Amino acid sequence: MKCVICKTGTTEKGKTNTMLERDGHFIIIKDIIADICTQCGEAYFDEKTTSELLRTTNDAFSKGAELEIIKMKAA
Repeated sequence: MKCVICKTGTTEKGKTNTMLERDGHFIIIKDIIADICTQCGEAYFDEKTTSELLRTTNDAFSKGAELEIIKMKAA
């Protein structure tokens, strides 16, 4: 897939990390499988991965996490 951010790179399967913030609370998620641009590093998540990321972070925020680091489970 051609990267929509840099317009020059293409994507390859890999793993990445991301951080989400809500009201000053932070959740870091590691080892997320994604399509990653070889030029700029932009990560693209599929629908299943995005749903899992949202579920995981919402669970952590609802439990009162202020700073949490979560490793994604292998699919």
